[in-house]
Amino acid sequence: QVQLVESGGGLVQAGGSLRLSCAASGLTFSLYTLSWFRQAPGKEREFVASERRRRTTQYYLDSVKGRFTFSRDNAKNTVFLQMNNLKPEDTAVYYCAAASADIFTAVNTADYWGQGTQVTVSS
Repeated sequence: QVQLVESGGGLVQAGGSLRLSCAASGLTFSLYTLSWFRQAPGKEREFVASERRRRTTQYYLDSVKGRFTFSRDNAKNTVFLQMNNLKPEDTAVYYCAAASADIFTAVNTADYWGQGTQVTVSS
């Protein structure tokens, strides 16, 4: 079956960095778009970062532009989210998701979800 396994979350001080990874298995990786979402306590899940499957365009939540970078390694069936200059408002559970759509920025487009990894940024 399809599995998306996130790792790399943790506790970091404001201004620090974390790198999240999402390893995919059970699907043909090159045929799926993988994206990052996050959900803070009491809030709806929101889109964070993605890249079109043909790697022509990247998309980011406005509040993370310039601080977060999405990358993809097809050889390792893995996507990454490099998060720099983290802020307390970035605190959330971060989820990796996969969709067959070329552009994947909406929660309801997802075909598969990972279990999530907690990111906590202290002030």
